[in-house]
Amino acid sequence: MADFVGRRHELETLDRELAKVMAGVGGERPGRCVMLRGRRRVGKSRLVERFAERSGTPFLFYAATGASPGADLERLGRDAQSSSLPLANLLSAARPASWDAAFDVLAAALPQDRASVVVMDEVPYLMDAEGAFEGMLQRAWDRMLEKRPVLLVLIGSDLSMMEALNSYGRPFHQRGREMVLGPLNPAEVGAMLDLDAASAFDATLITGGLPLVCTEWPRGAGMWEFLHAALSDPVSALLVSAERSLAAEFPQQVQARTVLSAIGSGERTFSNIARAAGGIGATPLQRSLGMLLDKRVIAAELPVSTRPSKDRRYRVADPYLRFWLKFLGPAMQEIERGRGDLTLERIRESWTSWRGRAVEPLVREALARLLPDAHLPAAPAIGGYWTRTNDVEIDIVGADRAPIAKELLFVGSVKWLENSPFDRHDLAALHRHRAALTPAPVPVIAVSRSGTDCAGVDAAYGPTDLLAGWSS
Repeated sequence: MADFVGRRHELETLDRELAKVMAGVGGERPGRCVMLRGRRRVGKSRLVERFAERSGTPFLFYAATGASPGADLERLGRDAQSSSLPLANLLSAARPASWDAAFDVLAAALPQDRASVVVMDEVPYLMDAEGAFEGMLQRAWDRMLEKRPVLLVLIGSDLSMMEALNSYGRPFHQRGREMVLGPLNPAEVGAMLDLDAASAFDATLITGGLPLVCTEWPRGAGMWEFLHAALSDPVSALLVSAERSLAAEFPQQVQARTVLSAIGSGERTFSNIARAAGGIGATPLQRSLGMLLDKRVIAAELPVSTRPSKDRRYRVADPYLRFWLKFLGPAMQEIERGRGDLTLERIRESWTSWRGRAVEPLVREALARLLPDAHLPAAPAIGGYWTRTNDVEIDIVGADRAPIAKELLFVGSVKWLENSPFDRHDLAALHRHRAALTPAPVPVIAVSRSGTDCAGVDAAYGPTDLLAGWSS
């Protein structure tokens, strides 16, 4: 199935955890727990559902809604009716009034002579500030569930809350294995959509590697063909996925949404974000940025250098959301009235310049995966360098650590243009900027969509080279 391209490793991990449960049947504590987190719409629920279905073991898939504690407990009973647990009727008939009671009934419904799987989706909806649910979960696990041959899978899209679930000092600390599900990487996107390396990066910048969006992209189709079709359909996954995710992440935080939109429009510095967000004050802006960082929606970066810097920049972490905030979100009314052609034309006008900067985080990640190679050493930290006035800006800086490095390992430039190779003018500019960063003759590298036509670079990488970083 297309939506499972690249999920082999994750399925194997879940298979191994279930095998440990099966091996412990009849033992004292055969139960295992996996805590799976990942951004919304990356396919967490479908992955686990697929795993449970193909495992052949009895399973219960429960999905919390966050409507109210009572409604979530009632939902457990309804989900139990469609489960394959032999005694699932106990849960549907009991109508427990608390999670303490619900876990008691769940433990009684689990078979003891063979393995089973229990999935609890959107666990953050059940967590409260006082930690009551976590305490009840911990007690149920220690007293009953771990003594059953069950694989308990806890799923959540709120990354910070799922990390907190297993953090030191919390009731459920070290009781489960953490597992992170990311979007499809560029190599997986390319394989799924039958695209060449350069086009795979374009598709990743547009879809973010979200399986739901990728499944709407016809195999082998070009990006403009896909965008034309998606912008002609107001309910396409490309258009609606971001809005639904933002509505779930920030149901009440209007100010945080405004700040996020400002960053998505292209603003990167604190002062520029403040102006673009309507002149928001420093304190509320800090609060909104803190919330966005906590939820991993944005990233904050400092220049990589041997000298300290306070020139922090912000960017939207998810490529799809970055694309949506820049081009699609502001045009939704226009698209809904059937004028997606206007939106498409604006994308065409800005695509080359927008792509050139948007691809840089993917390039750095690819290099981190590729190195060391025959030309360059491994770099524990790969970032960029810039000055407050932007008179010096280096796309790639490899170093022994970040943001304040002891040793710089290489510098590089990204030129992601079609039919325009990295040339001697680009190399001369890179040498000038390197001299402003360090007097050391550290290696210089070129990353180019269209190759290089000059001598003097220590290493050069194109789309195919970079894609190999995800192919192992």
